[in-house]
Amino acid sequence: MTATSAALAAEFDQHRSRLIGLGYRLTGRIADAEDAVQDAWLRLASTDREDIRDLGAWLTTVVSRLCLDRMRSAAVQREQYVGPWLPEPLVTSLDDDPGDIVADQDDLRMAALRVLHELPPDQRLAFVLHDGFGVPFAEIADVLGCSVAAARQHASRARRAMAEADPPPQVPLPEQQRIVEEFLAAVASKDVDAVARALHPTAAVIADSGGKARTARRPVVGVDKVARLLVGLVRKYDELLGGIRLVRVNGDLGVLLPGSPELAPRVFTLAVRDGRLATVFEVANPDKLTRVPW
Repeated sequence: MTATSAALAAEFDQHRSRLIGLGYRLTGRIADAEDAVQDAWLRLASTDREDIRDLGAWLTTVVSRLCLDRMRSAAVQREQYVGPWLPEPLVTSLDDDPGDIVADQDDLRMAALRVLHELPPDQRLAFVLHDGFGVPFAEIADVLGCSVAAARQHASRARRAMAEADPPPQVPLPEQQRIVEEFLAAVASKDVDAVARALHPTAAVIADSGGKARTARRPVVGVDKVARLLVGLVRKYDELLGGIRLVRVNGDLGVLLPGSPELAPRVFTLAVRDGRLATVFEVANPDKLTRVPW
């Protein structure tokens, strides 16, 4: 590697974490984000650096375009997806630094990402680029191949959808841990009433298996249904409780269940609202768990 190419690589690396974070927000998959960033590097390496006035903006545009192609293709594929679709979980231990991509990023929490990924690709891209990365609408319009007015409208519709969905706000980790530990104790007691008392009135379980693992294929909504589902699972797979451990999932508190011959491994993210458990996001699709530190 020449001194010039080494300098370019070093300059590129300064943007890598931000670009992977952008790609993950857009596609919901770290592998897709990394592929887009690698392709952006290859394009940069074959471009005259002096022709690029603002490298950060140039890379953001390139990665956005690459991800948009993936997003539009994925939108068609998801029409055949079995059950709810959730982004790939980003799992770290409670003691580890969650990393630059996740640290203090409220919009990367599973509750927010699920809403984001229900948006059409053009709305998602316009919202993420403008509200998350401060990209001007003129540049967003160029990526989308539309007018500036249309780009503004895409972002506005996405912003409205996110506000109407009202995902649970983030609470401090110690409070999350207290609430989750109390909830797990109630589940371990196999007392449906005790579990119901630990749940928020809007309680729901949303599970993503892609048809490749045993789980609910439709969202389970309502305190009584959620409580009975969880207690029923514990009664059937009681021995698995001893293997669970608390982790960070996309910055929030979550639960790792390594699994057994009877039940495939899975990751749970737990969203809290008003001091009680509101939503359980369950990812059991093995394709989305390849990076989990079991």
